Amino acid sequence: MKKITNFENKKVLILGLARSGEAAARLLAQLGALVTVNDGKAFEENPAAQALLEDGIKVICGSHPLELLDEDFEVMVKNPGIPYTNPMVEKALATGIPVLTEVELAYLVSEAPIVAITGSNGKTTTTTMIADLLNHAGQSALLSGNIGFPASEVVQKAKKNDTLIMELSSFQLMGVEEFHPHIAIITNLMPTHIDYHGSFEAYVEAKWNLQNRMTQEDYLILNANQAISHELAAKTNAKVLFISTEKEVDGAYLSDGKLYYQGEYIMDADAIGVPGIHNVENALATIIVAKLLGVENAVIAESLAHFGGVKHRLQNAGQIDGVTFYNDSKSTNILACQNALSGFDNEKVILIAGGLDRGNTFDDLVPDLKGLKKMVLLGESAPKMKEAAEMAQVPSIDAKDIANATRIAFSEASQGDIILLSPANASWDMYPNFEIRGDEFLKTISELKGEA
Repeated sequence: MKKITNFENKKVLILGLARSGEAAARLLAQLGALVTVNDGKAFEENPAAQALLEDGIKVICGSHPLELLDEDFEVMVKNPGIPYTNPMVEKALATGIPVLTEVELAYLVSEAPIVAITGSNGKTTTTTMIADLLNHAGQSALLSGNIGFPASEVVQKAKKNDTLIMELSSFQLMGVEEFHPHIAIITNLMPTHIDYHGSFEAYVEAKWNLQNRMTQEDYLILNANQAISHELAAKTNAKVLFISTEKEVDGAYLSDGKLYYQGEYIMDADAIGVPGIHNVENALATIIVAKLLGVENAVIAESLAHFGGVKHRLQNAGQIDGVTFYNDSKSTNILACQNALSGFDNEKVILIAGGLDRGNTFDDLVPDLKGLKKMVLLGESAPKMKEAAEMAQVPSIDAKDIANATRIAFSEASQGDIILLSPANASWDMYPNFEIRGDEFLKTISELKGEA
C-alpha cells in the first residue's frame, strides 16, 4: 500500500458505515486523517460504530445532522448506497467539499494494478471467474469491491505483484475522479437502478466513469452484441476489445460452438463449467483478460471447465434421485431469468419464479417459458407470472414461500429433470435480500436430501 499524504491531518467525514464505510474509516485513520463517522443506525445497535469508537475514531450515530458539516471537513467519503440527493451530500457539494466513494480512496493507495468489472448483469460471475483463473495460473488475484470485499480493506494487503479484480456498481462509479484501471470490462448495459439514477442515460454515464482516466496503454472490453457498445467504443481513449456470441470480432467470440480469441481456438463452449449463453459471454471476457495477462490457452480452458459458479448465481446446488437443483436467486429481472433458461432444455425444467411486484408484465419472458415442464409461482407478482405461464401454455402451481415451492417442485420432478430457482423478480416482498431467499432454497434442498 502506498503511504500517501493526501489526507494527513485533514478532517474527513465518512457518511454511512456498512463494511465499506468501516474499511474506509480505518484506512483514512491509518493515513493520518482526522476521521468522523456518521451513520443513521443507532449506536447501541451498531457494532461497527462501537468498534471504531473503541479504536479512537469519532462516531455520530442515529441521524445525519446537517450542522455536522459546519465543522470544516475537507473531504466526505460517501457510502455508495447513499444517493447524491441526500441533504448531507447536497450540502457538502454546495459548500465545495469533495465527495468520494471508498473505491476512489482505495485506488489512491493501491500498489497493485486493477482489473475493473461493471455492467448490469454478470459482474459477480465474471469477477469471480477472472480471479479463479488467474490464481489457477499461478498469479495472485485478489477479489475486491462490490463483491463483498471492500476495496479500501483489500488494498491494504495488496502488493505490487498482486492484481485487484474489482467489481464496481454504478453507485460506486459515480464518485470516482482519479480511478484508473489497466483493464476494464462493461459486461452489458440494461435499464437498471433507474429509481436511483433518474434515467438510463444517467445510469450509463455513471458506468462510463470507469474509463475516464484510461489511455491507449489500457484495455476496455465491451459487449459487441449491444449497439450501445459500438457508440461508446468511439468515445474512449483505451484500446477496445469486444466479446460476442453472434459474430467474429476484434477480441473473443463464439463461433460454431467454440470460443476464440483473435482467431485462436481456446475451448469448446459446452466445456464451460456453468450453463447458459450469458456465462459464455462471461467466459469470453475472462479469456480476454487472461490472454492480456499472459495465461496459456490450456490453463484458461482447464480453469473455465472447472468453474462451478457463484452462490445464488446459477449455482449448481446438487442432485437428489437424479433431479438437479440450480440456485439463481440473484435473478431479480426478466433478462437474468432469460439467461438462466437459455442454458437448459425447457422440457426438463421446473421453474420457481415470482417475487416483488414492480408493476411490469412478463410478456417479454413468454417465449423463453414455452416448453417448460412446469412453473411454481410465489410472491406478489405470482398472478402476473401465471398470466405469462398461461400465454406460454405452461402449467403452474402456487406456493406460499421458497421452502414450499422447492418441495412442490421436487414432488413434480422426475429423474433427469432440473429444478431452477430463477425468480425474475426482486425478493423484498418476502425476503430481505436475494441471498436469504437463495439460502432458504439451499436449506430446503439439504432437508430433502436428508429425507431421501
